[in-house]
Amino acid sequence: MYVQELEPVADSLTLSALVAALPLLTVLILLGGLRLKAHLAGLAGLLTAVLVACFAYSMPVGQTLSSAAQGAAFGLFPILWIVVNALWVYRMTVRTRHFDILRRSFGRLSDDPRIQALVIAFCFGALLEALAGFGAPVAICSVMLVALGFDPVRAAVVALVANTAPVAFGAMGTPVVTLAQVTGLPLDSVASVVGRQTPLLALVVPLVLVGLVDGRRGLRETWVPALACGVAFAAAQFAAANYFSAQLADIAASLAGAAALLAVPHTRVPASDAVRARVLTGARSEELDEQDPRPEIVRAYAPYALIVAIFSVAQIPAVKDWLARATRTYDWPFLNVVDPDGAPVGGNVFTWPVASTGGTLVLLAGLATAAVLGVHARVALREWAATVHELRHAILTVTSVLALAYVMNLSGQVATIGHLVAAAGAGLAFLSPVLGWFGVAVSGSDTSANALFGALQVTAARESGLSPELLAAANSSGGVLGKMISPQNLTIACAAVGLAGREGDLLRKVLPWSVGLLLVMCLIVVAQSSPVLGWMLP
Repeated sequence: MYVQELEPVADSLTLSALVAALPLLTVLILLGGLRLKAHLAGLAGLLTAVLVACFAYSMPVGQTLSSAAQGAAFGLFPILWIVVNALWVYRMTVRTRHFDILRRSFGRLSDDPRIQALVIAFCFGALLEALAGFGAPVAICSVMLVALGFDPVRAAVVALVANTAPVAFGAMGTPVVTLAQVTGLPLDSVASVVGRQTPLLALVVPLVLVGLVDGRRGLRETWVPALACGVAFAAAQFAAANYFSAQLADIAASLAGAAALLAVPHTRVPASDAVRARVLTGARSEELDEQDPRPEIVRAYAPYALIVAIFSVAQIPAVKDWLARATRTYDWPFLNVVDPDGAPVGGNVFTWPVASTGGTLVLLAGLATAAVLGVHARVALREWAATVHELRHAILTVTSVLALAYVMNLSGQVATIGHLVAAAGAGLAFLSPVLGWFGVAVSGSDTSANALFGALQVTAARESGLSPELLAAANSSGGVLGKMISPQNLTIACAAVGLAGREGDLLRKVLPWSVGLLLVMCLIVVAQSSPVLGWMLP
C-alpha cells in the first residue's frame, strides 16, 4: 500500500509544492518557451512526473508506472476513441465531396457577409468542434470565409474568436469527460456547471464577430440576428448540458443558432453593395455558384442528423440502462493507493464503458454514414486507419499528458500543490479560469488543460471552502478563451489562409479579445461563488 504525503520534501508544504510543480513547469516551458512539439513536451513532462513521484514522494516504481499506464489507457479509451471516430465521420464527408455540398449550402443561406460569418464561423464552426475539434474548425471555417471573398487576415481572426463557446463540449464532450475523470466528480455535475458558464460567452461572441467583420456600423445594422443567434445557441447548450447530454451540447447549440439566424427576417434582406465593398476584399470562389441536387444536399446533412438521432436514442432510460450493462469495472493491477487520511483513492479501480461511451455511439453513426453516403466498407476502413495516422501525434500527446496527470494525482503531487494554492482563499475563484486559460494557451487543448489542472482545482477548492464543481468547471470555461491565442491554433489558421509566418499579426489582433473575455469569465465565476450569482449553480 502507498500512502500519499502532503509534505515529503523537508516537511515543508512550500518546498514540496515547488518540487511537485516541476512536471507542469517542464511541459509549459518546453511548449511555451522552447516551442517544442506538444507530444515531445508531454513525454518529457511524464518522465519528470515519474522521477518526482519515485524520488521525492517515495512512490514505488511499480505503482508509479501503473499509474501512468492507467492514465494512458484512459487517454486511449474513451477520450481518443471519441476523437478518432468523430474525425472519421468528417473525413468520409470530405472524401465523398458531401462536405463541399454542405459548404455551398451554407454559402447560399444569405448574401450578407456579416450573416455568413455567423453561419460559418460560429454555427458551423461549433458543429465541427463538436465532431472533430483539434483545430479543424479554425482551418475549415477560415478557408470557407476566404472562398466567400473575406480578407485572409479577417477570415482567420473571425474563425479564431468564434472557436470559443463550443470548445468545452468539443469532440463529443471530450474536455468535460476528461475533467470528470481526473477530478473524480460526476460527469453530469461538471457538465451542468460548465453549461451555466460558457452559454454566457455565447451571448456575446456573435456580437463580437459582427464587430470584427464590419465594425460599429455592422453591429448597429445586424445586432438583432447576432443576438438571436447567441441567445438560441446559449439556450440550447445550457439545456443539453444540464438536462440531456453533454456530448450533444454543441451539436444542439450549433443547429439552434443557425435556425435562429434563418428565422430572423434580416437574414433574407440582400446586402447592399456598400456593405459588400467594406467587408469583402477578395474574389468570391466560383465553386459556390454550383447547383447541387436536393437529394445530395439531404445526404450532406445526414451524418449530423444520424449522430443526433443515435445519441438521442441512447438517452432513453431503457436504452441507457441496456448500454450500461456492457460497462466493465476492474481492479487496476499493481496499484493500491490511499490518501493521507487512509481512504482508498479512485484510481485503484478502472471503469471501461464499452457501449455507453460517446466514441462507440459515434462509431455507430459513422457506420450508418458510410451506408448513407455510399462509402464502400474497404474505403471506410481505410479512412479510419488514415484518421488514426493523421492523429498520431495528437494520440501521443493526449496519452502522455493523461499519464502525467494520473501520476501526479495518485502520487500526491496535485494534493500538495492544491493545499498551497488554497491559501489564495476567496481570490481562488477569480484565478481558477486564468489557470485553465493559461493551460490551453500553451497546450492548445482544453482536454489537456483539464487533465493537467482539473484535480488541482478541486483540491484547492475543498481546502478553501469553495465548490469543487465550480472551480473544476471554471478551469474548462476559462480554458476555451485561451484557444484563440495558442500557438497551435494560430499556426493552423495561418497555414489555412496562406499567411504562414504571420502568427504574430494574428496574435496581436485576437489577444485583446482573449484577455477581455477571460476577465468576463473570471467575474462570472467570482459572482457564482457568491450570493450574487450563486443561485445559478445546480
